[in-house]
Amino acid sequence: MYKGYRTCAILPARDEAPSIAQVVSDLRDLKVLDRIIVCDNGSCDGTGLLAKQAGAEIISHAVPGYGGACLKALSVIDETDIVIFVDADNSLRINEAILLLDVVARGADLAIGSRIKPWQEAGSMTQAQRFGNWLAARLIKLIWRYRVSDLGPFRAIRFDALQRIDMQDQAFGWTVEMQIKAIQNRLIMVEIPVHYRRRMGQSKISGTLTGVLKAAYGIIGTIIRLAIVTRPSPSVPIGATADGHPRQNWSEPAKLRARFSLLPSRDR
Repeated sequence: MYKGYRTCAILPARDEAPSIAQVVSDLRDLKVLDRIIVCDNGSCDGTGLLAKQAGAEIISHAVPGYGGACLKALSVIDETDIVIFVDADNSLRINEAILLLDVVARGADLAIGSRIKPWQEAGSMTQAQRFGNWLAARLIKLIWRYRVSDLGPFRAIRFDALQRIDMQDQAFGWTVEMQIKAIQNRLIMVEIPVHYRRRMGQSKISGTLTGVLKAAYGIIGTIIRLAIVTRPSPSVPIGATADGHPRQNWSEPAKLRARFSLLPSRDR
């Protein structure tokens, strides 16, 4: 639990044996998470067993797909207040999860860990990833007139907000779908700078040409689909809550973004 909020971490994982135990252990060391759920997404290297031995709850989803694994994990959550999504490849500084949780606890609906360039380890992101991020951000700004800097998977979201946006994507469009639906539903979305390092093992996405092409198709396709067929849902007043927790009442999302947009770099 974090500041009175029930918390749950979700880790989609496919063949992450080199890193999964370390990531789960680091999450447990935070001592603020009520549940850590690893969705074994068809691994062949014992990822699920290693995660269980490290202390995580394990569920299985054999059909490959990042979004499908996230949805499967969400299906076993009945009650929580904040959900945090974490990559299982040890590319993240897990203790920075506190930054994301804190922003949501202080009033945001969605906190995105933005992998800003000065905090990226050399070689942690490919040129294809950088271009994909840039293109998606440009399209979002062009279509919805909202500036985002990253589609980073490290993010925390209020559970009631997550239910409200009704996530659907089963594959590579999951992260951009969440951000666009947050914009359309007028949720308070805040970007927080986070560090990013080279992952352990080979990426199933950026590590192969096929993975890059599939990811690009999924992300751009999701943007186009949401631009054509999705309409904004009625907005909820910024000060409203569904669970009785107090929320600071910033009058505009921009004010909250400005409050947290620049955090001091620190050694962790």
